[in-house]
Amino acid sequence: MAENDHWERELVTKLATAALKEQRRARLWGIFFKLLTFAYITLVLVMALDWKGGAEVAGGGKHTAMVEVSGIISPGGDASAEKVNAALRAAFKDKNTQGVVMRINSPGGSPVQAQTIYDEMRRLRQKYPDIPLYAVVEDVCASGGYFIAVGADRIYVARSSIVGSIGVLMNGFGFVGTMEKLGIERRLITAGDNKAMLDPFSPMDEKHRAYAENLAKEIHGQFVSVVREGRGKRLKEIPEIFSGLIWSGDKSVELGLADGIGSLEHVARDVVKAEVIVDYTQKEGFAEKFAKRLGAGAASALAEFALRASPSPLR
Repeated sequence: MAENDHWERELVTKLATAALKEQRRARLWGIFFKLLTFAYITLVLVMALDWKGGAEVAGGGKHTAMVEVSGIISPGGDASAEKVNAALRAAFKDKNTQGVVMRINSPGGSPVQAQTIYDEMRRLRQKYPDIPLYAVVEDVCASGGYFIAVGADRIYVARSSIVGSIGVLMNGFGFVGTMEKLGIERRLITAGDNKAMLDPFSPMDEKHRAYAENLAKEIHGQFVSVVREGRGKRLKEIPEIFSGLIWSGDKSVELGLADGIGSLEHVARDVVKAEVIVDYTQKEGFAEKFAKRLGAGAASALAEFALRASPSPLR
């Protein structure tokens, strides 16, 4: 009789434990799906806010369109040709745009990206001849940043802006001496006599150095041609103008690298004559960042919930 009572108590305990575990799993899944629904609704609302266009912000009125070029000019970044050109096209296409201002704060970057943006600026100016295009420099407009700026009709700077650096840079490091001191042997196999050109772990070959210098000069010549094309007779070609030097905003105006002193607001109000400024810049918005983080975290969260809610054998 005692054995039967023990067996019954053990069975009741197991059944009660299983029922509690099942309730816990159901509660966890309920919480998970509620959180997932909340995240989805939040994402939809944020994306809806991010998708509001510039014309909506301006209330459909006449305005100055602004496109920002900030940071390193490189593929995939906020200052990539893809994003800047898309913003420029949207700005010029808007029937309420009275003028387009590119606000530049960049030390430079990819010459290919800069050239692509410059070419699109020139194309859009030809397509929309009645819409002026200006560049406004903030802290820095150097190298590739200035490459882009010269595509504008006029360039405005702050007195303390850094402008110029019309040159090309190819840099790297050499670790040959360090490897010798550490007793490290370099093993390099190539197919092609010049495949290892400028390899940092091999001694500098003078033939390769000369080739790299000529390549830099070629790209520099393209840069110089663009500056001359964009600035025309306004440019004072002193010997140092294309040497890679940088100048203050005041000096850049004196040298014809820029046209005047002025801020974004000044240009919109007094030059374009449309004080309302609408930002057409394409950046990675909160919705994009949220979506990426949600995508990265969703699998982890789902796995964790599934693990906690997964059935376990009775013991």
